[in-house]
Amino acid sequence: MTSFNWTTGYPTVRMPIFGRNVVATSHALAAQAGIRMIWQGGNAVDAAIATAAAKTITEPCSNGLGSDAFCILWDGQQLHGLNASGGAPAAWTRRYFEQKYGTKAERPPCRGWDSVTVPGAVAAWVALSERFGRLPFADLLEPAIEIAERGYLAPIVVQQKWAAAARIDEITRQPGFAETFLPYGRAPHVGERVTLPGIARALRAIGQTKGRAFYEGEIAEAVERHAAAHGGAMTLRDMAAYRPEWVTPTAQNYRGHTLHEIPPNGQGIAAQIALGILQNFDLAGLAPDGPEAQHLQIEAMKLAFADTYRYVADPLTMEVTAEAMLDPAYLAGRAQLIDRQRAQVFGAGNPVRGGTIYLTTADESGMMVSFIQSNFMGFGSGVVVPEWGLSLQNRGYGFSLDPTSPNVVAPGKRPFHTIIPGFLTKDGAPMMSFGVMGGNMQPQGHVQTLVRMLDHSQNPQAACDAPRWRFNAGLEINAESTMPSATLQSLMDYGHRVEVIEDSYQDFGAGQFIWRMGDPATEGYVAASDPRRDGQAVVW
Repeated sequence: MTSFNWTTGYPTVRMPIFGRNVVATSHALAAQAGIRMIWQGGNAVDAAIATAAAKTITEPCSNGLGSDAFCILWDGQQLHGLNASGGAPAAWTRRYFEQKYGTKAERPPCRGWDSVTVPGAVAAWVALSERFGRLPFADLLEPAIEIAERGYLAPIVVQQKWAAAARIDEITRQPGFAETFLPYGRAPHVGERVTLPGIARALRAIGQTKGRAFYEGEIAEAVERHAAAHGGAMTLRDMAAYRPEWVTPTAQNYRGHTLHEIPPNGQGIAAQIALGILQNFDLAGLAPDGPEAQHLQIEAMKLAFADTYRYVADPLTMEVTAEAMLDPAYLAGRAQLIDRQRAQVFGAGNPVRGGTIYLTTADESGMMVSFIQSNFMGFGSGVVVPEWGLSLQNRGYGFSLDPTSPNVVAPGKRPFHTIIPGFLTKDGAPMMSFGVMGGNMQPQGHVQTLVRMLDHSQNPQAACDAPRWRFNAGLEINAESTMPSATLQSLMDYGHRVEVIEDSYQDFGAGQFIWRMGDPATEGYVAASDPRRDGQAVVW
């Protein structure tokens, strides 16, 4: 039995949920879609795909059919990683952007067709289903199709994000956006019925063809036509050439457990670097909400981001390896840079020697899935292929136009990515599938929640509910208003520039956690969901 303190100690609207089959995500209908697959004889992978498809309907302001995705899963015997981030169109070179935007442009635009890389989420669903699923692929998309056609009532948090996007001209003027996502000339109101028939039509075609319609058929052809009509470079050939990549997750030991992340081009390594640095401090001897523990985590995160932003890119162009960045001796040296009484600004070291949704599922056979998909900045590029309801991500914004950068744009290259699923093992056995949403908050959320669980024995729901901070840049951090006032004052005394934020649903992420309690068939799992984003856990 896991030795957690089951008293949360924090204001909360949620309690841990126990069950042998679990789906946790940020919308009840999507979680129910996943459990429905379990009822029909499917496994955790089938549940994850159904949930992910439903999320494109219930939270279109964060993800869609044009998203990218990553996954870490335990198949009952071993861990697998899937990188389903797409590459740049073949036409994308530095010269392409310089000719369109001038030589002073530092990166591609953040909206429009010139921010869109090949979407990978649909390919992720197909790859997972083919390798690990039980049920027919088309069956997995039926719940999402039903929700899209029958409609659902706009929930509070989703409506807030939708309405915020509708106030941004840079989004609403993109081709196809208003036609698809502003059906009344505005965002839907809370409790107003939302239908998305174009996405339903696309899901049906994707299901019937196991994704071929999306990458090689009529949807891909529509993407090419839409891009050509609106100044984009994406072609049918770019879409057809795409394949997701099975990868070996990177590993970082911490307090007798091992944190696994998808290797670069993602930022999961930032969480692993921070924990490798914190391994050199006795956090268990400090108050979990006290200033000393928070300060050490903030400084470790700064050091981690300094290296991540300097070195992480498509692995084919990285100057250093992930293994070098996680070398224990190197991280111990980085830990020595931390002043326990003073906030600092850190540069990158030298490790060379010589808008997102998250879901997690688990079933009684022992399979556990950690899955994340995202448009990046809310509705992403803002571009929508209207007849298919296809909203496209803007991951191209992660490229640089600096020729010396490891993230310099190039044809087929994958950009720096922010979305990261997490997975925890102990002595080679699975312990927890989990994730936190929200740009660069994701590795920060991984670190803060794991420290609470592994150093302070807080249960997963308490770790969700506890107040968080978010490092931005330099000495600037945001902190939730529920953080103790004495801690906030001490952090400011250390030199941190603290801004206290009242509305925390977006600034501090939101996540879902499934912790294995023992034999899944008898003891099952405990699930926690984050109240910051209307998190839901459904068990059976």
